[in-house]
Amino acid sequence: MLVGHFAAGMIAKRVEPRISLGTALLAAILADLLLFVFWMAGAEHVVVESGRGAANYFVSTEISWSHSLLMNAVWGALLAAAYYWRRRYSRAAWVLFAAVVSHWVLDWVSHRADMPLAPGVPRYFGLGLWTSVPATVVVEGGFWLVAIILYLRATRPANRAGIYIFWIAAVILTLAWYNNIAGQPPPNPHTAPVASLIFFALFVAWAYWMNRLRPARDQSPSP
Repeated sequence: MLVGHFAAGMIAKRVEPRISLGTALLAAILADLLLFVFWMAGAEHVVVESGRGAANYFVSTEISWSHSLLMNAVWGALLAAAYYWRRRYSRAAWVLFAAVVSHWVLDWVSHRADMPLAPGVPRYFGLGLWTSVPATVVVEGGFWLVAIILYLRATRPANRAGIYIFWIAAVILTLAWYNNIAGQPPPNPHTAPVASLIFFALFVAWAYWMNRLRPARDQSPSP
């Protein structure tokens, strides 16, 4: 998924308003950020083939360190522990843990059967939602729309930038998502992990900024 993970981050923020949207989004897409780093380092392997839509051109041959259920739980526990060590707020730490693990669940829905349980375990799972563009638009697109509505209802713009910058980013994400599920593969597979890491990192930075521009309705802006 793509916007589905961003939706999970927004819902985490809705569930626990004291979490920064940036931290919630970081948790929801942590597995992908790790994948891009491990891919560049040669620890994980992805093959980009021809075809339309990521379900057809994106072939993961080894992603168990970033995307297996066990490692998602490990990364989630580490992030939650780091958050608790700094903030001393257990509810938010548990929400962040759930946001990290949600990545495996959402990818299990969207991927073909390439989602591992743990490194070294030759069992793979996936329902293949992304193999159908119409079904993806309805299911993932619907999830994205619901998350946007919930987030907007739970926050308030501190100024006009909190309106315009949010919607500009939402449109960019939606277009990038549709290109992923229906478009051509990246023109240069060798630079794909670098470009993807930069793209995701920019949106994490946007989310931290948005947390200031759109504070929760029941509290003042937080870092």
